[in-house]
Amino acid sequence: MQKTKYNNESITSLKGADRVRLRPGVIFGSDGLEGCEHAVFEILSNSIDEAREGYGNKIEVIRYKDQSILIRDYGRGIPVDYNPKEERYNWELVFCELYAGGKYQNNSGENYEFSLGLNGLGTCATQYASAYMDAIIYRDGIRYDLHFEKGENIGGLMKESTKQTQTGTQIRWLPDRDVFTDIAIPLSYFQEMLKRQAIVNAGLTFELYDEESDETFVYVYENGIKDYLSELVENTSLTGVQYLQQETQGRDREDKPEYKLKFETAFCFNNQVHLLEYYHNSSFLEYGGAPDKAVRSAFVSAIDKYLKTNNLYKKDEKKITFSDVEDSLVLVINSFSTITSYENQTKKSITNKFIQEALTEFFREQLEIYFIENKLEADKIASQILANKRSRETAEKTRVSIRKKLTGSLDMNNRVEKFVNCRTKDVSRREIYIVEGDSALGSCKQGRDAEFQAIIPIRGKILNCLKADYNKIFHNDIITDLLKVLGCGVEIKSKHTANLNSFDINQLRWSKIILCTDADVDGFQIRTLLLTMLYRLVPTLIEEKKVYIAESPLYEIIHGKDTYFAYSDAEKTNILSKLKGKVKINRSKGLGENQPEMMWQTTMNPESRRLILVTPDDVERTQEMFELLLGENLSGRKEFIAEEGYKYLELTDIS
Repeated sequence: MQKTKYNNESITSLKGADRVRLRPGVIFGSDGLEGCEHAVFEILSNSIDEAREGYGNKIEVIRYKDQSILIRDYGRGIPVDYNPKEERYNWELVFCELYAGGKYQNNSGENYEFSLGLNGLGTCATQYASAYMDAIIYRDGIRYDLHFEKGENIGGLMKESTKQTQTGTQIRWLPDRDVFTDIAIPLSYFQEMLKRQAIVNAGLTFELYDEESDETFVYVYENGIKDYLSELVENTSLTGVQYLQQETQGRDREDKPEYKLKFETAFCFNNQVHLLEYYHNSSFLEYGGAPDKAVRSAFVSAIDKYLKTNNLYKKDEKKITFSDVEDSLVLVINSFSTITSYENQTKKSITNKFIQEALTEFFREQLEIYFIENKLEADKIASQILANKRSRETAEKTRVSIRKKLTGSLDMNNRVEKFVNCRTKDVSRREIYIVEGDSALGSCKQGRDAEFQAIIPIRGKILNCLKADYNKIFHNDIITDLLKVLGCGVEIKSKHTANLNSFDINQLRWSKIILCTDADVDGFQIRTLLLTMLYRLVPTLIEEKKVYIAESPLYEIIHGKDTYFAYSDAEKTNILSKLKGKVKINRSKGLGENQPEMMWQTTMNPESRRLILVTPDDVERTQEMFELLLGENLSGRKEFIAEEGYKYLELTDIS
């Protein structure tokens, strides 16, 4: 294959719309759906900036069935007429020129002092990335119309006088499939984004109409983050909501220009809800940056100081970490600055050194004052943070203990009592039967295929993992033995025990986990307890279709030299209808009383056994019933027995 020469003529530059259309990820952060969504936010940002300058108090958004989007504001309207200074039309600068806009002088107090859209990229880049864009602008008693297709203007600037006194800008565009790999922006994106903007733009109304569902959604928070925080905690807080605000100015470096910073924050402590959200110039900072670093430093410092001053740490106890604080902290910061250093164009993190330092100092001072003036609340906070810390440390100790117990090979040093392994090392063939009691172990052991079928017996009733705490669960020998045999660790999802996770499905030693219990009340209960354990500790095994129930026959029907097995009353009736002459019907006994040949034929032979795949829905329904029959809901249990109990009388062996 002949290679193209690399010389002076090889260097080219992208021009016009190609600067965006061929490299959308540079501007929007992605050429996929996320980038397409960010383009929406770029257009919305301009409308928000107008409203925040005091022009318009409502922004309308329409999501059309054809995946086009419309955003309408009631601001001053984009200036699009001739610009003598630039000797060009402003519409060319705004819609067709990257790095052109009216917000570059914001630090000098001319326009858009605290602006969300600063870089002069958004409107032009979105226009370039659209299959079409239509702009209608009302200002100075004139209606202006512009139409673009795939980054090119069609028809120039259309102008006509209008009697409409309301000014504003309306932009409708269709994201281009030639630019983005996916343009199907879900309704949830618009809902979440507009709600966030309502939170940080107090009193500004966002109205969303979804043509697909024919629904309208309105978002407005008259008091901004104060109302939002109150909505989140709904009187469940340990403390009252603290609202603070500040205006200051500074610089990121001595040789850099000074700029203005203002911010507001609302926070409280809550043991049911925890949340950290940061916004800067209305942009949601998904990754935080400077404000997040400030909060982490200041809150740990202030609370640690309070704990030490009041001798609340135990002797030689380790210092709190931010994870202990975060577990009970609900906090929103809404900040604005005239100079902002975003990590990139997608504006998900800011890096201003001065903002970080100013916020850190502010929170340290304000928290110290708050703790002094509100001793009762300070003590509640201290107690909760210490509880979080000690719970985390206990969880860490438990995790280490679990790892020691559950990892390693099943050798002499990690032996599981009465576990019977199989010969093959091929995990794709290996099956583990969890059976009920030692007697079942004997018949299953003799009836199995020792090449690929292993057995572990359950000694008595397993612990109810639905109710027990993790400490109790992992001190239960039956459970830890089962987990050892499975080999894949545990997965735990709760507030203070996330670090207990040691799950790795690649370490699972079995292709099938088969629950094999008697077809009676005790057997059903043991099966339910096993399912509950698996659902709580290793739910991924159920999701990955690794867990099965071995269906045991209810009846053995003997007809001459032939034997038939029925797994239900209906099946028994069907079998009997086909047989002539004398038959003998035996009600199935416990697994331990079955002959090995019968165990192989009915329960263990892959060719003739019946396995029921356990799905997440099955387990959830089982858990609900388990909670009803064995939980604390006495009235519910009484009602269920009264209505449904007659169906189960035959299982009680009352003669």
